[in-house]
Amino acid sequence: MSFCNNNSTIDRCPGNINGNPMNGLCEKVCIQTTKIFDACMMQTSIDQTVTLTNISPSTPTLPLTFVSGSSTSSTGTITALTITPIADRAGLSRVTATVSIPIQIAYTDANGVSGTGTSTVNITQDVVMCVPSGSVISPVVAATVNMASPRGTYVSDYTFNITCCVTVILSVQAPVNLLVPSYGYCKIPPCTEFSQDACQGVFDLPLFPS
Repeated sequence: MSFCNNNSTIDRCPGNINGNPMNGLCEKVCIQTTKIFDACMMQTSIDQTVTLTNISPSTPTLPLTFVSGSSTSSTGTITALTITPIADRAGLSRVTATVSIPIQIAYTDANGVSGTGTSTVNITQDVVMCVPSGSVISPVVAATVNMASPRGTYVSDYTFNITCCVTVILSVQAPVNLLVPSYGYCKIPPCTEFSQDACQGVFDLPLFPS
């Protein structure tokens, strides 16, 4: 079994709460975690020119033909970050930043050989968010990202113009010690081994007819 397929037969496992949620609470515990103070999502389509590096296999025969593009990580890199409190909106700040998304482009060369190369897509964010201040541990702005490119055109050398379907989730977060109610330690169920035994269905039948 696992958490997802224990069918709620084990009380101290994650899953849906059946009955009174107060039943089983036994203590208040301090956990170390990342608290999200604010978050927002932007989804847009942009066109960008990207130049590939880390070409594999090396020295493909030009020209190249675009196949597809996608992000290689869900973590974006934030640069040029500025946080400016808004005077007439208490607790809110203007957050501007450049978010860089690591991507990989798949292509075929003039000989029909498939290859890949990496690059980055940059997108500017200018948003209003709640950014707490006045604490020893300062919150940071982080970016969770995704990019998919359904089409692109070859320019020259290792350069493409691509259409990017971009998702950026900005979050204001900080490591905190948080006090939460607890049901106690989680009980870990034993794993169920995957089996492709051809006889499994036969052996599951009753031995004698009924």
